[in-house]
Amino acid sequence: MKWLKTIRRLLQLVMMPLRRNWSFFVFMYLLGCVTAWATLPNMRGVKLYGNLYPELFLDVYVLAAILTVLPHKVRIWVRGIFYLALYASTIVDVYCFVKFQSTLTPTMLLLVGETDSREAGEFIRSCVSPDILLSNVGWVLMVLFIHILTALRLRFPHFIPKDWCRLMRSIHARGIYFMRRVRPVTEAAVLVFLLASIGLSAHNKAATVKLMTGKTIGEVEHTLTEQDHAVLYQPIYRLVFSIYANTLTAKQIDRLVATVDKVRVDSCSFRSPNIVLIIGESYNRHHSSQYGYVMPTTPRQQKMEKRGRLVKYTDVVSPWNLTSFVFKYIFSTYTVGDKGEWCDYPLFPAVFRKAGYHVTFITNQFLPKAKEAVYDFSGGFFLNNPKLSAAQFDTRNTQLHQFDDGLLRDYEELQNQNSDNNLIIFHLLGQHVQYRQRSPKDRKHFKGDDYKELKPNLNARERQTLADYDNAILYNDSIVTEIVKKFENEDAIVIYVPDHGEECYEGDMHFFCRMHSAKVDARLAHAEFDIPMWIWCSRKYIKRHHEIFREVVNARNRKYMTDALPHLLMYLAGIDCPYYKESLNLLSPEYNESRPRVLKGVADYDKL
Repeated sequence: MKWLKTIRRLLQLVMMPLRRNWSFFVFMYLLGCVTAWATLPNMRGVKLYGNLYPELFLDVYVLAAILTVLPHKVRIWVRGIFYLALYASTIVDVYCFVKFQSTLTPTMLLLVGETDSREAGEFIRSCVSPDILLSNVGWVLMVLFIHILTALRLRFPHFIPKDWCRLMRSIHARGIYFMRRVRPVTEAAVLVFLLASIGLSAHNKAATVKLMTGKTIGEVEHTLTEQDHAVLYQPIYRLVFSIYANTLTAKQIDRLVATVDKVRVDSCSFRSPNIVLIIGESYNRHHSSQYGYVMPTTPRQQKMEKRGRLVKYTDVVSPWNLTSFVFKYIFSTYTVGDKGEWCDYPLFPAVFRKAGYHVTFITNQFLPKAKEAVYDFSGGFFLNNPKLSAAQFDTRNTQLHQFDDGLLRDYEELQNQNSDNNLIIFHLLGQHVQYRQRSPKDRKHFKGDDYKELKPNLNARERQTLADYDNAILYNDSIVTEIVKKFENEDAIVIYVPDHGEECYEGDMHFFCRMHSAKVDARLAHAEFDIPMWIWCSRKYIKRHHEIFREVVNARNRKYMTDALPHLLMYLAGIDCPYYKESLNLLSPEYNESRPRVLKGVADYDKL
């Protein structure tokens, strides 16, 4: 019957890529399985693995189909390129996971790009060292070794021991016999599995296309905050994504470098000899007892406020709820609503350096490291690029710490580099998730049971998470106070502001961290965009700059969004340049308090 013949031809067509490239298909599928188990050990048994094997089958099948339609002479070369790309990326990816607990990332790729011949030689030697061979890298090398033996058996049988040849011939003959006997069933099963693989893989493939078509690294990062974002489950995908991400950042770096080269400062009065900016992390204003929270999370800052030299600001919001986005807005002299993009405007530390300030940047988050998430890479690439870093900073710390008190030690070691006029930026890890890890064990004050009456709707685990968050705020209170103490005897002004807010079981919500949907409503703005901010002045500063201190006090209830922070800082420094706008200076009589405070570029905070 004609329809049976049609089905038979279809099955033969489906099986053709496997018949012509059976060795390629078997070993690349095996390589993919081994790699997934080697680099995703904590993902076994979860939903990802239910779709991994079908998606891997589809991916390898497509490659085999591509090889099938190529002329024989071309096919040999293309197959060799596939082998080289897949094996090389897999070995590097698994090696990085074993050595650095991180698969290929954009930062890892940058670090590899900086590797010299000596380091490359050390990498190759370490790959064949006993400890590496006995690790998960050894499984990948074993697949490669068996693959090579199989290829040699087919092409150069006289090079292989006779016992190996007999075994391979026996396996090959039995396999052919089995395939002939069950061919119809096998072909039908392959077709069904192929169709199922297409269905199971469709969502991840669509998500991957969306991820790889973002116009900026920020857009890519925001895509990764979506619940069902793409899973790059194979090294070759992670490599391609890393190249793509680095390409996007390179475009913005080129524009930033162009602006840095043209930075102009007309004059500088050095109005404030020492300006200290402390940037916190993930700080919900409504969890601060300084702003009325029932738990005593900020006793030291409240004590400083009572002494009269710390002035808290009551109506401050962040333009974004993502650290990397906020850092671009805070560091660039760009503000929401300006023409162009943030990378078309000078970075304020570069303006300060051009004006003659000594600029120090001490961070506990944005240092290049192998195991770096995309949001850290996105937020720190313009700080860690060698040329941009040199243009912005005279002094930097070189290591990260488990807790923020490590930054205090860093400053003690670096402060002898200070000059007469200094801008010092501290970037804390603050209350960044995981909250439990943000304060030392001996500094835990709050317990889950303390919230039974305050939050009766929460279970024991949720109450403990809430306690961990408040403990992180209490620990942060001690850190910022210690920073302030270091400038007690200086002519100094200190500004504290976190990057954004944070959800932590607000109202009846059973949720913590942040929501990254496009919609911004009043509840979300309240939790994730309302932030604390204060300005502290030393006695010496108040005595010498009493007019500024009066302006600081008078501005405490003004509406403010932190994208305008560089303009406040430039005013405090007395910098006269084309980028400074009086209407964006919070302390100025000409400050435009009616400027729309647009959150995430979509919602006016004051209209919510």
